[in-house]
Amino acid sequence: MVDIGARRYWVFDLDGTLTRPVHDFAHIRAELELAPNCDILDSLALLPSPQREHKMALLDRLELFYAEKTQPAADVVGLLDALFQRNDRLGILTRNSQPVALQALEVIGARRYFLKEDVLGRDEARPKPDPHGIELLLERWSAKPEEAVMVGDFRYDLEAGRSCGTATVHVDHGTHQPWPELTDLRVTSLTQLLEIL
Repeated sequence: MVDIGARRYWVFDLDGTLTRPVHDFAHIRAELELAPNCDILDSLALLPSPQREHKMALLDRLELFYAEKTQPAADVVGLLDALFQRNDRLGILTRNSQPVALQALEVIGARRYFLKEDVLGRDEARPKPDPHGIELLLERWSAKPEEAVMVGDFRYDLEAGRSCGTATVHVDHGTHQPWPELTDLRVTSLTQLLEIL
């Protein structure tokens, strides 16, 4: 059993983990003229230039629209504050752009817990499930994977953490399928994670 509470380096997914899900991915795919249920970033990466750049700019605008509407997950500030008071290091790894992530953190009242350079978006690191972003944060923090935790609501988050060798926490909000082979700790909310800590 992994002792999550003993770890001092925390990497969080953003959408659906620290925030309540507000993205309408069907609408985003329709606006981008992509196939239903496709991986948006993978699909855009396959497009030729300049079509790819045009659609990435549109994606940025759509994500910023949703960032303005984002709502905090229950107890997000309580959890982050508890970790911050312990002097733990906190980072974000998101498939959004960094400016969108910073705006969303501002909207939910959590911006103060993260250094800008510790908020990695798709332009700062290869997108999850690639563990590249976690590796970059751990290198910056001079931390080892066995000292760190990846917290997320989707399998890409858990796959990235597992590939890197960190502990993994699945925040499933009671709505997602479990991925026990990728998960060290499964919680239904950040409130439950805060209670465990």
